[in-house]
Amino acid sequence: MIEMLQQFFQFDFMKRAFVAILVITPLLGILGTMIVHKRMAYFSDALGHSALTGIAIGVVLGITDTNLSMIIFAVVFALLLNAINRRALAATDTIISVFASCSTAVGLAILSMGGNFSKYSAILVGDILSITAEEIGYLLVIFVVTLIFWAVAVNTLNAISIHPTLAKSRHMNVRLIEDIFAVLIAVIVMLSIKWVGILLINALLILPAASSRNISENMREYHLYSVIFSLFSGVVGLFVSYYTNVATGPMIVIVASLIYFGTYLFGKNR
Repeated sequence: MIEMLQQFFQFDFMKRAFVAILVITPLLGILGTMIVHKRMAYFSDALGHSALTGIAIGVVLGITDTNLSMIIFAVVFALLLNAINRRALAATDTIISVFASCSTAVGLAILSMGGNFSKYSAILVGDILSITAEEIGYLLVIFVVTLIFWAVAVNTLNAISIHPTLAKSRHMNVRLIEDIFAVLIAVIVMLSIKWVGILLINALLILPAASSRNISENMREYHLYSVIFSLFSGVVGLFVSYYTNVATGPMIVIVASLIYFGTYLFGKNR
């Protein structure tokens, strides 16, 4: 076992990937609890797919930093979804599905011009092994910001998810908190998507939280188990992918899926 660990950590890129997992997975586990609680799975999935449009807009405008163009577009996209959703012109999932489909199509159309989409196909599944020390630093900053926001606003978010009208009557700024939460999701999804992948980011947001919900008896357990499951999936998935020569992102999702099915059966039997 010790020899296996020594072999695993002999490469610098594996050390960076391990540190990144320790930062990314708790972030996704924390946010995932409220996404599941507020039934926002469609929302996070739409944000993930909008990354293609963010990259495409960056290409058109000549922005070399794809992270910057993705984040700017995702923040605008998230706030726009919130604004339209408040008007209640249609069902929430319908609005989000329409926006996701449209933005994805526009992004694919622009990036595929001249047959150049192959340059961006890697972002579909991600590559955690390519992360740099500077990028880990960005993740640590957003991790601290998320913890501060969570400590201040978690009770307000819970109240809003249960009964928005009641939350307003208690003088809670529902619109501001919802917008801040949406922006936070957008930034974290865009910062993580390069290493997790567009096709997998939503799974890592939803599965640990859904697993936790299967067995939790209160909100404290719900948040704690979600972080534990997310962290466990990330670490085990990284180790297994290294020794089986399988892509890291899909392996993490497979581990998270197994945890979900296990907690579902345990919760159902209990």
